[in-house]
Amino acid sequence: MLRGQSAPVTYGLIVVCCLVFVLSPVSGLNPGYGDGARLLAAEQTYFERWGVVPVELFSGVPRAALGPLTALFVHGSWLHLLGNMLFLYVFGAMVEDRMGHLPYALFYVVCGYFALLAYAAAHAGSDKTLVGASGAISAVLGAFLYLFPKARVTSLFPFLFFLPLRFPAWLVLPFWVAIQWLAAGQGGQGTGVAYLAHLVGFSLGFLYAWGVYGWRAKVKGTAPATEGDSQP
Repeated sequence: MLRGQSAPVTYGLIVVCCLVFVLSPVSGLNPGYGDGARLLAAEQTYFERWGVVPVELFSGVPRAALGPLTALFVHGSWLHLLGNMLFLYVFGAMVEDRMGHLPYALFYVVCGYFALLAYAAAHAGSDKTLVGASGAISAVLGAFLYLFPKARVTSLFPFLFFLPLRFPAWLVLPFWVAIQWLAAGQGGQGTGVAYLAHLVGFSLGFLYAWGVYGWRAKVKGTAPATEGDSQP
């Protein structure tokens, strides 16, 4: 991350997502939701109200159209939240700095919305709820790859015994995309991860950066180093 970099949108998104999660029944920190069966019922209601339910989204219910927007701030577990926020923290600030605060905010929301919408369209008959900022954050990764292809990313690869190794973004992020592609091709639903939303978000982010900034926006020479995991 660039020293002295101002990224109020990125940090604001992280704060909002964390607050929403802590106040939700999913965090387990709010005693008002009770425990046991009562807590599970509250979680189910929470996801259905604020998440994306594909079968409802395409049923003509006006309220359901807000689902892909509100779902960007809802997460299903502590691991889900922390993983997403780590990636947003690592990659978001540099992209925001290059795009500008307001364009970046619109980019994040619009790409995230359409990533979730694409997933819902591909599973239009499903009643399973989809939540999370992964689609929007994948768009940030796509834009990062185009804007900062030579930035070196510290990554952890399981098959290399989780040794922290540094590779350029042009190598790490396409590898991440390949993993998402393979997982999506295998269905990807067993783990509850919407890999298709990741792929759509990444593609939208990359294409947006390419279309808006063109070759002029690419970093010339070695970009400042950043750090992150190889998996979102």
